[in-house]
Amino acid sequence: MLDREGFRPNVGIILLNANNEVWWGKRVREHSWQFPQGGIKYGETPEQAMYRELEEEIGLRQEHVKIVGRTRDWLRYEVPDHFIKREIRGHYRGQKQIWFLLRMVARDNDVNLRLTDHPEFDAWRWHDYWVPLDVVIEFKRDVYQRALQELSRFLTWPAGGGHTHERRHTARYLRQPHAPRHQAASAAAAAPAAAPVVITPAPPELILSPTKE
Repeated sequence: MLDREGFRPNVGIILLNANNEVWWGKRVREHSWQFPQGGIKYGETPEQAMYRELEEEIGLRQEHVKIVGRTRDWLRYEVPDHFIKREIRGHYRGQKQIWFLLRMVARDNDVNLRLTDHPEFDAWRWHDYWVPLDVVIEFKRDVYQRALQELSRFLTWPAGGGHTHERRHTARYLRQPHAPRHQAASAAAAAPAAAPVVITPAPPELILSPTKE
C-alpha cells in the first residue's frame, strides 16, 4: 500500500523502561541496531499497526505497555535503489512513519524475539535515550534523530534522580531453540566477560522489504 508519492505508511516504536532507557534491537545476522517498526496494513489505524508490530517483533502485547506520546505528523525517509526489489523500482520510494513513544509496564522476561518464524532481531538491550545513530543504517538516521527529538518532550525524570546510568547495558540474545542447557552454560562460562555471543538465528530476510519494513 503506497501513497501517491511512493511512500509506504509505517509505524516506528520507541519503548521506554522505568529509567527512560530505550529498547534497542540488533537485526538478525547484521551489525545494525534499530527500533521496532513495520508497515500499516490496509484498514488499520497507526495505533492498531503499532500494537501488532510490537507483538510480532518483540512479543509484547497491549497490556504490557502504555502510550506516552506520538509524532504529530509523518516522518519520511527514502530507500536507496539497491535495497529495493527490482519489480517495484520506480514505484516505491521509501517509508512514511508515525512514531510512538511507549512505557513498558511488563518484565524484561516478557520480551520474546521468537514469537514468529521469521524474527526481526537476534539480540536486544536497554540503552540511554539518545542512541548512537552510527549503528543505524544510514538512510534512517535523520528520521531517528527527528523522532527522538520530537518525542523527548514527553520524558520525565524521577525527582532527585537526575540522569544517572548505573545499569550495565547487557544485551539479551536470541536463544537457539534446541541448544542443550548444559552446553549453553559451559559456553557462557568459557567466554570472556565482554565478548559478543555468537548466535545462529533463523534464516535472514532482506535488509528492507516493502511488505515489512
